[in-house]
Amino acid sequence: MAGQQFQYDDSGNTFFYFLTSFVGLIVIPATYYLWPRDQNAEQIRLKNIRKVYGRCMWYRLRLLKPQPNIIPTVKKIVLLAGWALFLFLAYKVSKTDREYQEYNPYEVLNLDPGATVAEIKKQYRLLSLKYHPDKGGDEVLFMRIAKAYAALTDEESRKNWEEFGNPDGPQATSFGIALPAWIVDQKNSILVLLVYGLAFMVILPVVVGSWWYRSIRYSGDQILIRTTQIYTYFVYKTRNMDMKRLIMVLAGASEFDPQYNKDATSRPTDNILIPQLIREIGSINLKKNEPPLTCPYSLKARVLLLCHLARMKIPETLEEDQQFMLKKCPALLQEMVNVICQLIIMARSREEREFRAPTLASLENCMKLSQMAVQGLQQFRSPLLQLPHIEEDNLRRVSNHKKYKIKTIQALVSLKESDRHNLLHFLEDEKYEEVMAVLGSFPYVTMDIKSQVLDDEDSNDITVGSLVTVLVRLTRQTMAEVFEKEQSICAAEEQPAEDVGDASKSRTRGGWQQKSKGPKKTAKSKKKKPLKKKPTPVPLPQSKPQKQKQANGVVGSEAAVKDDEEEVSVKGSESEDEETNRESQSERDDGSERDSEREQDGKQSRDDEAEWQELQQSIQRKERALLETKSKITHPVYSLCFPEEKQEWWWLYIADRKEQTLISMPYHVCTLKDTEEVELKFPAPGKPGNYQYTVFLRSDSYMGLDQIKPLKLEVHEAKPVPENHPQWDTAIEGDEDQEDSEGFEDSFEEEEEEEEDDD
Repeated sequence: MAGQQFQYDDSGNTFFYFLTSFVGLIVIPATYYLWPRDQNAEQIRLKNIRKVYGRCMWYRLRLLKPQPNIIPTVKKIVLLAGWALFLFLAYKVSKTDREYQEYNPYEVLNLDPGATVAEIKKQYRLLSLKYHPDKGGDEVLFMRIAKAYAALTDEESRKNWEEFGNPDGPQATSFGIALPAWIVDQKNSILVLLVYGLAFMVILPVVVGSWWYRSIRYSGDQILIRTTQIYTYFVYKTRNMDMKRLIMVLAGASEFDPQYNKDATSRPTDNILIPQLIREIGSINLKKNEPPLTCPYSLKARVLLLCHLARMKIPETLEEDQQFMLKKCPALLQEMVNVICQLIIMARSREEREFRAPTLASLENCMKLSQMAVQGLQQFRSPLLQLPHIEEDNLRRVSNHKKYKIKTIQALVSLKESDRHNLLHFLEDEKYEEVMAVLGSFPYVTMDIKSQVLDDEDSNDITVGSLVTVLVRLTRQTMAEVFEKEQSICAAEEQPAEDVGDASKSRTRGGWQQKSKGPKKTAKSKKKKPLKKKPTPVPLPQSKPQKQKQANGVVGSEAAVKDDEEEVSVKGSESEDEETNRESQSERDDGSERDSEREQDGKQSRDDEAEWQELQQSIQRKERALLETKSKITHPVYSLCFPEEKQEWWWLYIADRKEQTLISMPYHVCTLKDTEEVELKFPAPGKPGNYQYTVFLRSDSYMGLDQIKPLKLEVHEAKPVPENHPQWDTAIEGDEDQEDSEGFEDSFEEEEEEEEDDD
């Protein structure tokens, strides 16, 4: 049996092959992923959007403090050095002779396979005259020629070459190690051990340890675990958080604590400047001792956030800290939304009956605070302040106008061009054009809702305990695109309406919502009437009653939300009275059956709650996995006071406004560019009847653009399972066998009784 030999690469040629492959596997993918993109593309993009976003804080900061070009330059230098090394190694490999070649005596003698003995001898004599050492030839090459001649002329050598590939017979198996021999040289052992110990005993443990220390401190959304614990404690402690309490809890995040975040700063001047700002604000509760909400870092973050919402001027030394704090707010508020949802799921589970679920108002306040933080406005301020050149002094001219009294973005959009220009007459032409450009960039999202039961014979029939899937199709347009559609429709309808008269002309105005000249009481009395009409896909010129019809699709103020809530509550109370009458009648008819039904309903509700918990947790896992695969770059948000470019994101969820309960967990829509389809799933109620829910679409960046739509569910009794179901034929085979055996035993007993009678 042949032996084995291990040898290092003395010449270093094999090592070059290994090193070239290793460097190529690193340089080629790194160039594709890490090569800096064209820097001019970002400048071109900023130049194109300057007309709309030129007054935004993040735009001005981007121009004043452009992103440093040191990192892209370093990346280019490193990648170019890697390519230079790769090309050098490839050149060295191309110039290296092949050291290990397959031995073929015919190739050595320059003969074709199958040559005769006479041809072999003739070729050997010619090569001997040329390469013999006595004739001045190469001794090594002549030895190979002689060996090849012996292999082809000697019978035993030829047999060894055909069987083992070598004229000398079987050889030892040789394993080459692609490392130069100087690495294992005893003279260099100390240096090699030093490099090995430094790489694997110092550098590698430090890198792995730092990565592990960071990973255990942060969650998957790059939020400190300690922050999540703080939010969980205070959200559970305060079920119904108003806006002041919410701001206080938000500022308690450990991201603002220099002890846990190195990017957070604490200056000695804070002890002087922060108390001055507190005196100017005058509405901070400092009596309660609730660490960490009353720690200096938390107090500083809260004051800076309140100053931002009030659009107060702060000292220059605190501007950088305020910008750092504001950049963290959207992610922290999303984490608080996740915490509230998890607590609601835990409270509905069967095992956590003692849990107190946070209220729906707490969840919605988090979403509203995200809008407030991005736009730099307080809770009940006018959404018109999001537009440029509209300040507090000229806002009264718009909202308290004798003829129009515009208070929402939608109301401003609904005006004709001439009326809008007349309303904003205090603005110069250039400023007016800028306001119109910004207003045209605002999003206009429409919702198409369809409820069904998947994996069922009748998908439109919702039964008790079934899994309801609400498919919501979101279509995003800009208000400028809607302007163009409206103008074309209005132009087509205004032409035949010219002969009607001045009275009819005064009542028809283009837009989503129209302002009638009638009194307020008349407008309020007609609010519910348009709900019975079928909504049109494209807004048409409409009168005051039709204005409320569009409020179901686009809600521009809290008043519209309240009107829908009142209407839902009225309908819900009527259906509740009817259901109560039916239950009382059935209770008088059969009281005993009602007790058993209560027990079954209680058991069914517990099972539904457990199923609801598992369902919502699985939906959240699928949502995160889906969002990781899609790009979250949608459309930049117009914000006058936010220091970072923000993308348009939305929350979509279903709630029962009457009971103030959450039906489906909020879906964070982060990929809405043009259209997006979202599935909201929840188990159907445990009792048959008509249920009135509401689908909410809330922006995390804009105020006054939230939307609500009613969702009516008609839940039926579950269909009874047929007795002779073909699916169960195989399941009762054992029972049939048992019945056959029992029948045989009965017949056998009857025969025995007859025999006894005969005896």
